Amino acid sequence: MDGSPPIVEMQGISIEFPGVKALDDVNFRLFPGEVHSLLGENGAGKSTLIKALTGVYTIGSGTILIAGEERRLHGTAEAQAAGISTVYQEVNLCTNLTIGENVMLGHEVRKRFGIDWRATHRAATEALARLGLAGLDPRRPLSSISLAIQQLVAISRAMIVNAKVLILDEPTSSLDAAEVAALFGVIRQLRDEGVAILFVSHFLDQVFAISDRLTVLRNGQFVGEYFRRDLDRAALISKMIGKDLDTLKALGSDQQTAERDRSVAPLLSAVGLGRPGSLEPTDIEVHKGEVVGVAGLLGSGRTELARLLYGADRPSTGQVMVDGELAHIHTPVDGLDHGIAYSTENRRDEGMVDDLTVRENLVLAVQARRGWARPLSRREQDEIVQRYMTALNVRPADPERLMKNLSGGNQQKVLLGRWLATNPRLLILDEPTRGIDVGAKAEIQEEVVQLADNGMSVVFISSEIEEVVRLSERIVVLKDHHKIGELVNGPDVTAQQIVEIIAEHDGGAEHGLVAAEKASS
Repeated sequence: MDGSPPIVEMQGISIEFPGVKALDDVNFRLFPGEVHSLLGENGAGKSTLIKALTGVYTIGSGTILIAGEERRLHGTAEAQAAGISTVYQEVNLCTNLTIGENVMLGHEVRKRFGIDWRATHRAATEALARLGLAGLDPRRPLSSISLAIQQLVAISRAMIVNAKVLILDEPTSSLDAAEVAALFGVIRQLRDEGVAILFVSHFLDQVFAISDRLTVLRNGQFVGEYFRRDLDRAALISKMIGKDLDTLKALGSDQQTAERDRSVAPLLSAVGLGRPGSLEPTDIEVHKGEVVGVAGLLGSGRTELARLLYGADRPSTGQVMVDGELAHIHTPVDGLDHGIAYSTENRRDEGMVDDLTVRENLVLAVQARRGWARPLSRREQDEIVQRYMTALNVRPADPERLMKNLSGGNQQKVLLGRWLATNPRLLILDEPTRGIDVGAKAEIQEEVVQLADNGMSVVFISSEIEEVVRLSERIVVLKDHHKIGELVNGPDVTAQQIVEIIAEHDGGAEHGLVAAEKASS
């Protein structure tokens, strides 16, 4: 930013959908040679603004200037022709093609009689090298590389057209700490070359690490534009959610200081619960009204434990007791019959049905438990929908909206409502706040505390160790499919302490573990 005019200037942008005003008189500027983060809660209007800039949505009012020229974009091809490229959170590549074919798709080097594949793969190699992937063979199948590397390949493809504007929508969601650092090196390189980069992320530490300026939206309206140096984390969150952090900071304080009578029989007790290749024999107890956190890095066995407790997977060893009596939980229906509900970490593939409405998704578990031969009446559906959409602040408050058209945070709230509607005694939440903004995260965390206060038991699984510490009364620590520790929470228990417990069981690889924990918090 050297006094140059903005490469993108959006003035007074408004967009309406049936029943909701997605953007209301929003302004946004993006300058050459800067990284500009767009921030706000889920449903604040970030994705809508990006889609207006990339021609996916037609604006209702306002103007869009690109390089000083007013433009009406009628599709992504026009946006790309104007120098705007986008990489979305969900990697949009062709797994049946090679890496090089994906990078050069639509921009292959052509000869008189067709594509020059040698030259095309050579160009792909050069494009990959720009992102630090010089050692990646462009002739390998895309399906042979990890999702994290696929994300970098998608960014490489976006830069093939020498874009003046690069939009990165949650580009780090599938990357580990080392990969994030490598990507940030590339972003800074592109910025120094004069590329304007619009960066969207829910990881505020990353926002502060990479951004030059920030724009905040709330409820579809423009809150402000700020230099990064002028805001600290607390001030930024306050502007995003419209309230201070006192409530969030106070969450779980009662849990941490609780002194539970352990002589009382637990609601659920699992002894030696295990499954070969999934989880080594593990013990866990959950008392009524208790939040038990499960901490561990990716691949530690957190989800495997949840699935065994709920009946999604059948254990090979051990037993589960509910109210002191042996419980045969071999299927999810068995789990529900014992008052156990499980909200999966993979909401897109295993949780929501995106082509059904919010109403249909909310009532799905209650209907399945009752049986499809006895459909819920419209009155029963309305009672469930009204209760949980209101209690969980699902936005927009339209039960007939398709699930896929909700923001990630609101999708997560609907899934939480689905399982609460079954009136469970034990609710297992697997990564309930992954990929959602700080405002929706705070609302879900508040709901977890309230549920425990009302007597519901909760198993809370999260890769964000600080979140586990904030909410839990006890914390079970897993590593490499083993239970390696259990802590009673208290003022002296920290995320760093848990990281050190994990590190001690990892052959001394403490540095990488600390980096991974910091990246997730």
